[in-house]
Amino acid sequence: MAKVSATKGSLKVTAHRGDAKTLLAFDLLQESARENLAGFTISAAPPSVAPYFLQNNLRFEDPAAHAQDPMEAAFSSINAPFHKFRWVHVPGIIHQGLRPAFGMYEYVVTPRYFDARHSMLPLDPDRSVSIQIEVVPFVKGGLSVGFTRGFTQSQAFVNRFGRDASIRPSDAPLQWDTAQTSGRNARGETFTYAQQYEWLGFTARDMVFGVLDEVAADQGLRLDVFAYDLNEPDIVGRLLAIGEAGRARIILDDAALHHDAHKPKPEDEFAALFADKAGGENIKRGHFGRYAHDKVFVVSRGETPVKVLTGSTNFSVTGLYVNSNHVLVFEEGEVPGHYAKLFREAWEQGVRAPAFRASDLAVQPFAFGGDQEAAGSITFSPHDEATARSILDGLVQRVGAESQVPGGRGSVLFAVMELGGTAENPVYDALNAIHADDEVFSFGISDNPDGIALYKPGTRQGVLVTGRPVNTQLPPPFNQIPNIGGVKHQIHHKFVVCGFNGPDPVVYCGSSNLALGGEVANGDNLLAIRDGDVATVFAIEALALVDHFNFLNSVAKGPRASKDAKRTASDRQGAVQAGWFLGTDDGWVSKFFDPHDLRNRDRELFAD
Repeated sequence: MAKVSATKGSLKVTAHRGDAKTLLAFDLLQESARENLAGFTISAAPPSVAPYFLQNNLRFEDPAAHAQDPMEAAFSSINAPFHKFRWVHVPGIIHQGLRPAFGMYEYVVTPRYFDARHSMLPLDPDRSVSIQIEVVPFVKGGLSVGFTRGFTQSQAFVNRFGRDASIRPSDAPLQWDTAQTSGRNARGETFTYAQQYEWLGFTARDMVFGVLDEVAADQGLRLDVFAYDLNEPDIVGRLLAIGEAGRARIILDDAALHHDAHKPKPEDEFAALFADKAGGENIKRGHFGRYAHDKVFVVSRGETPVKVLTGSTNFSVTGLYVNSNHVLVFEEGEVPGHYAKLFREAWEQGVRAPAFRASDLAVQPFAFGGDQEAAGSITFSPHDEATARSILDGLVQRVGAESQVPGGRGSVLFAVMELGGTAENPVYDALNAIHADDEVFSFGISDNPDGIALYKPGTRQGVLVTGRPVNTQLPPPFNQIPNIGGVKHQIHHKFVVCGFNGPDPVVYCGSSNLALGGEVANGDNLLAIRDGDVATVFAIEALALVDHFNFLNSVAKGPRASKDAKRTASDRQGAVQAGWFLGTDDGWVSKFFDPHDLRNRDRELFAD
């Protein structure tokens, strides 16, 4: 069940199912219900867990002037309702700890109101709308989708693990014990790297280790691997063990960033270890025309492919625990077979671009799914230039088609690592420009866009933000978010969602950087999945990222302070000290019902 709605009186609430998260969207159907609106209070009741109120990042300047629950914090939404018509709830960010409960959640949404003196009235349960939806890792038929949290640049990470938490020991070898203590948070609680990794890696990590552990436990299974970055210590350990058992083969990138004969890279160290334990005949190094960029596990029983894992997530500490990334697992059906053919072709040809471009795998899409399964197609690169252009032009045309949807109901939401550079890239051009088209709702994020377009009241212009405010600092008194040294990317996704909530939704995803040069030179896979449930999962990921980084982009003030710069305030304390408070009238509401404002289109799209 991807979406459920409930209406009571003037309030309509729609809940969209994400990957272990929920997008809650609201609408007030009568104009009179918008008068003196103070915001929305939201409570969540997980299975076998006491209900709790979701928390805001802003509060009233004088909480005592408003109805308050003394048992709740001033930032609790019962005391500080949300001034938005949607909210993404991710269990485990504030409540429930490292392992939140999954199952059927009940959300209760209540509109709150001011009296004539601009004082918020007590919560009226007669106005509340209750709605139930599953909050679980996403599975539809034989397809599972997972995401990393990508939350090192957040107060949620700081509050849980401390500002000085390290992502890995500075002197760590390729293999090291993740059970060792990583740090201590402001409450004096210690935690291990493994605990930190579990939280940061979220459902993507569960899926990666789920496949590895399944193969390790079943002597009848074999594993073929494409790896680009490879240095996550527990993944390394499992691959070495499966290889030593004679049940793994690996194609490992050997481009210059992963290979140095004089100063070995982690991938060089792994290759030597794997060759020693599994035999040199079971590992091949190569880079096609530039990079062997796939991140793939193919699981087979005998000669039959039964499962494949793919996506944008590298099998590295950065890929799983710093970058924002996605993972897909297909069980049975046609998809594992397509990837098994890909591995066999690359293996037999020695990971060489000319031979692969000439193969049948590089010149056609491979369809999958249908009926009750998610349907779509896959293309495998490197391609010849004409094929690469045709594939990317098709994506560009699909993006452009959203501008033609009647009533301005078209939408494009995306998270794409790279949108810059001087080379010809039709997809980058289209995504850099889409925010200027006020006939389509667009929300996008990239580490390197051509420019930033923040929300502007009174216009329908889309939003385009950067995921790399690591080069900027938050103004005092806000806490400095962690600057993870040496990390090139925050947004490592490469996905585009077109037609959310429409009749023909599609998400493009996978390892492809969506660049013309990459499609010609790199070993990559690009999926187009035409399924509303899957498109919703990716759309929610885009919304959460854009909302988070829109704040960081809007307050960033220039070159980041040094690592040793200290701030004493959290987001909430900083907002108070900076004089940022919830308003005490309904002036915030009008933009959500102004047909010339992006917020109005936002409300209509997600509240359906």
